[in-house]
Amino acid sequence: MFTIYPAIDLKNGQVVRLHQGRADAMTVYGDDPGAVAREWAGQGAEWLHVVDLDGAFSGEPRNGNCVHDILAAVNIPVQLGGGLRTRQQIADSLAMGVSRCVVGTKACEPAFVKSLIAEFGGKIAVGIDARDGFVAVKGWVEKTSLTAVEFAQQISRLGVRTIIFTDIATDGTLTGPNVNAVSTVCGSVQCDIIASGGVSTADDVRRLRELKQPNLAGVIIGKALYDGRVRLSDILTSGS
Repeated sequence: MFTIYPAIDLKNGQVVRLHQGRADAMTVYGDDPGAVAREWAGQGAEWLHVVDLDGAFSGEPRNGNCVHDILAAVNIPVQLGGGLRTRQQIADSLAMGVSRCVVGTKACEPAFVKSLIAEFGGKIAVGIDARDGFVAVKGWVEKTSLTAVEFAQQISRLGVRTIIFTDIATDGTLTGPNVNAVSTVCGSVQCDIIASGGVSTADDVRRLRELKQPNLAGVIIGKALYDGRVRLSDILTSGS
């Protein structure tokens, strides 16, 4: 099953997209996240990928009201990331109705991840954001010395079932996904991988599908959908 995840990135209560994760390179696409969610669900989306950008940069959730509006607006599952760095924040998000929580910065602490998996199982995903092959944390601001592959293998051993792999250099650029990097990460672990970053055409989605990696479970698409470069209905029906 290869799932298309329309992205809804939230900042200051608005739906936005960033260029390469930079807060100073932002495009605003609307101020009604619930309406945006209904639009993607109405076009056939089976999941939504929601990111609290303010949370990612500040270290704690900041757009809870927007997330609530999204959940109230649609009947499809929502995965949420951005600033989820405590067990309580994750429990609260799941209680609100979020189907899967994405842990990023705090995933660098194995004991924390292990405890989350023990309690919440498959409702926990780990986001691996890579810059030049190395993991970046704290809203993509800090690059670590850990490679994406090493990190993927570490968290896979902890029982994580889903990894969201983002190549920061391509995110929001519409230059095409880093197919080689996605393939390498997929080949290094057994858990599901969701690719993110750079998709600009239906052909980009096709290239990912054609990797034939059995654990490549889907792709997140943002700017290309908002700019009308890709029609959700087209990529949902092609090659599925």
